[in-house]
Amino acid sequence: MSIMFRQAFAIGLGVCVLLALIWPTIAAAHGVSNRDATFVQGNKGTAIGPFLYIGAKHMVTGYDHLLFLVGVIFFLYRLKDVVQYVTLFTVGHSVTLLVGVLGGVHANAYIIDAIIGLSVVYKAFDNLDGFKHFLGFQPNTKLAVLVFGLFHGFGLATKLQEFTLAQDGLVTNILSFNIGVEIGQALALTGVLIALSFWRSHPGFLQHAFATNTALMVGGFILAGYQFFGYWVSV
Repeated sequence: MSIMFRQAFAIGLGVCVLLALIWPTIAAAHGVSNRDATFVQGNKGTAIGPFLYIGAKHMVTGYDHLLFLVGVIFFLYRLKDVVQYVTLFTVGHSVTLLVGVLGGVHANAYIIDAIIGLSVVYKAFDNLDGFKHFLGFQPNTKLAVLVFGLFHGFGLATKLQEFTLAQDGLVTNILSFNIGVEIGQALALTGVLIALSFWRSHPGFLQHAFATNTALMVGGFILAGYQFFGYWVSV
């Protein structure tokens, strides 16, 4: 066990160094690009194709959403289980995305993004059996994925709420954006599943699973800490 913890510490330290080096690039990728922002704010009327593209692009570059989903499917071996969990996540983030943008429900972007970072921590800790070993209980994993999906949806909504959106064609455009998010999610998860399937076929998978989920947990803490700091500075 001591070897595993030394390995986990080394991985965690490596994640911290890596994120510190590439953080400006990552932070920029999470938002909406200047080109897309210009289009969204200047668009008048229905624009299904562009909003599909922007939604897909946002999910593919939404590293915090993808890190959470990697944690969710990390130990899911049956396609049926993958579909169930991803569907719960999809329902959650679709509801709050639509409610946030179309219903005008606002939330502090820093707090929402911090909770999204903590969702990565939660899933990695769960994958490490941390709840059973340290707290003596096991949360309902499906309910947790659904609840965190709601927060991830608000995270998407806060990005769109930064802009003044034209009311003409708004419902169609936001639905298109949401469908684009699902397309991007499906494409990203397909790549992750292929990589995981290949990795699982090798004997070293379980040996490195501990270190990998530790790295996920460290990354989640860093993401959450960055957002909490942003909230503190803004206040």
